[in-house]
Amino acid sequence: MRRVAIYVALALTSAVGLSTPSRAETGQVAVVFTKGGFIVGVGGGEGVLVYRGKRYPFTVSGMSVGFTIGASTTKLVGRALNLRGPQSIEGSYAAGGAGGAVAAGAGAVQLQNGNGVILQLSGPKIGAEVSAAVGGVTIRLE
Repeated sequence: MRRVAIYVALALTSAVGLSTPSRAETGQVAVVFTKGGFIVGVGGGEGVLVYRGKRYPFTVSGMSVGFTIGASTTKLVGRALNLRGPQSIEGSYAAGGAGGAVAAGAGAVQLQNGNGVILQLSGPKIGAEVSAAVGGVTIRLE
């Protein structure tokens, strides 16, 4: 009977040791992105991630192909979900792809990268731009 209790205790200990709690966290994001073009839109900008009280500056670059005319600057703020550290914000975010981005209204967007980080951003757009294009953005920490 004592051996059974020891085996049960060991089994429970190893099962608890194998299951790890989710470490995904949320950070705050602010981005300024300027875009312009005719047919092919090109843009870039910079932003900052605030994660666990620290600021992590980053650059944003992107391109779209399709119907794009004009230029605009968008100031976006929001949240970065599913962070597993500041470096997980880096990568390519699809815009206009299935499951990659959902635009909702003027200056609001939700993007997801390959690390599973979801950016939920909104803010005003300054300038005149008409766009029906498919593209994406890339974020790199500085």
